Amino acid sequence: MTKTTNQKAWYFVVPVVGLVAFNALIPLMTVVNYSVQETFGDNVFFWEGVKWFEEVLKSERFHASFLRQLAFTGMILAIEVPLGIGVALSMPRKGPWVSVCLVLMALPLLIPWNVVGAMWNIFALPDIGLLGRGINALGIDYNFTQQPVAAWMTTVLMDVWHWTSLVVLLAYAGLCSIPDAYYQAAKIDGASAWSVFRRIQLPKLKRVLTIAILLRFMDSFMIYTEPFVLTGGGPGNTTTFLSIDLVKIALGQFDLGPAAAMSLIYFLAVLLVCWIFYTLMMRNEEQ
Repeated sequence: MTKTTNQKAWYFVVPVVGLVAFNALIPLMTVVNYSVQETFGDNVFFWEGVKWFEEVLKSERFHASFLRQLAFTGMILAIEVPLGIGVALSMPRKGPWVSVCLVLMALPLLIPWNVVGAMWNIFALPDIGLLGRGINALGIDYNFTQQPVAAWMTTVLMDVWHWTSLVVLLAYAGLCSIPDAYYQAAKIDGASAWSVFRRIQLPKLKRVLTIAILLRFMDSFMIYTEPFVLTGGGPGNTTTFLSIDLVKIALGQFDLGPAAAMSLIYFLAVLLVCWIFYTLMMRNEEQ
């Protein structure tokens, strides 16, 4: 009996491949083209080789913005992951309050990034903002538009408010997938709440937390809209993260060569970390 193969599925795949190529590959190759050439307009290019890559890697400006980005991402992960797990553990697993809690957790994720930045800009203003006036009423001098530490902490607080819900929902889904038999056995053995968390819940959350950390790393490492709307990268360069600095070089200074090289280095750094997380996930699944 001869087996026939139906190739009609390609009719559905080809448009998707074309769309991905248009949205990803073509812009990427354009950036690669600019990263090895110099242009002064009129679509005239001059070959520069790896000059722009060397310039970016030796630039103190790039090093400073890269370190600020790493520090911000590190703080975000250190706060949001434990906080998200704690909130997920405190949420009910049964009853009418489950839907209420899930909706409340999902609300911050539904707000567009630029709206979040505008909301927190108004909320934290020292003169009219509820947060700013409240902190100053306690006798603490707070003005995120002029004080570097205040601007940094306000940006971190804004991101924690916006994205902790993602960790909560992922952790809650992982907790709900744990069979009741594990808890019944722990109850029979007289295990404490800490022992249940350390021996049962945390190991079962390993895969979910790996995904949560990966998603939060990618988003926080590429953050642009929220801090730009909130502080504009200031005061000074306090909150000028890598993405904001890249836009300033590309659009503010119109240095397309260095900006293209910097964006490729940026892309490769994110890709490397994502590959590390993926490798860890696959290794955990094998174990």
